[in-house]
Amino acid sequence: MSARVLAGPPVAAALLADAAARASRLPAQPNLVIVSVGDDPASLSYVRGKSRKAGEVGLRNTVHALAETTTQAELLTLIDTLNRDDDVNGILVQLPLPAQIAEAAVLHAIDPRKDVDGFHPLNVGELWAGRPALTPCTPAGIMFLLEHHGVPVAGARAVIVGRSHLVGRPLAALLLNADATVTVAHSRTRDLGSVTREADILVAAAGTPGLITPDMVKPGATVIDVGINRVLKPDGKGHLVGDVHPDVAGVAGALTPVPGGVGPMTVAQLLANTVRAAELQHAARADLEAAGEFVR
Repeated sequence: MSARVLAGPPVAAALLADAAARASRLPAQPNLVIVSVGDDPASLSYVRGKSRKAGEVGLRNTVHALAETTTQAELLTLIDTLNRDDDVNGILVQLPLPAQIAEAAVLHAIDPRKDVDGFHPLNVGELWAGRPALTPCTPAGIMFLLEHHGVPVAGARAVIVGRSHLVGRPLAALLLNADATVTVAHSRTRDLGSVTREADILVAAAGTPGLITPDMVKPGATVIDVGINRVLKPDGKGHLVGDVHPDVAGVAGALTPVPGGVGPMTVAQLLANTVRAAELQHAARADLEAAGEFVR
């Protein structure tokens, strides 16, 4: 058996095309503001990529590149200004942040209606309650990927290896909301292989290269590899590998590659979230205006 490859780029393109079409129907182009602090090369590269992709989809976007010495108070002041600006539909603060800034304080300060990363406690709570909310981009992108490739979720046994607030936990909520039976495994799980072998859908999001080996996978299972790990080859050059061993391709029924699997879905979902945020804000503004309560 050779696993069917669940490639991300064509699915991300479909999601972006839908987002662009929806954005074109709004009264104004959605506006995404990206805030970065410091000069971490990886973070700056991610910001440039998101900004470029936003422009390709037809979204307005602004990048606030702040100095490494920016204080928490200064960053919170900027976020407050962006929260109050009706022309701003989405706010993204690029992580990680310098040590002098408390990440939680910053993420909690973003207006939940503009929280296109889906990390605000109100959005997290709505997600777990099974109600519509702005949802973390990687988990939402995974769900779109599964749907696009026709992978049945309702009634499936899903196992997620990794319990982070960025991927594992919100993905568990999304899968539960889609009627899967969900197990979240982690570093303290006993006999991990016995748990993962029960999965019809196995998601590896632990950040450990090659953690999932062929003997840990149910034959024919769909395997989603979220891991992005940079390792050195014998020649000293770095390359990206996932959390899933390459030999799993001989056991699984379907498998996402690394790179080129989940990664493209994350950025596409960010822009889709921005359009969704704009749609909700325009609808709320129209309701207020219709009621005679909205004053510019």
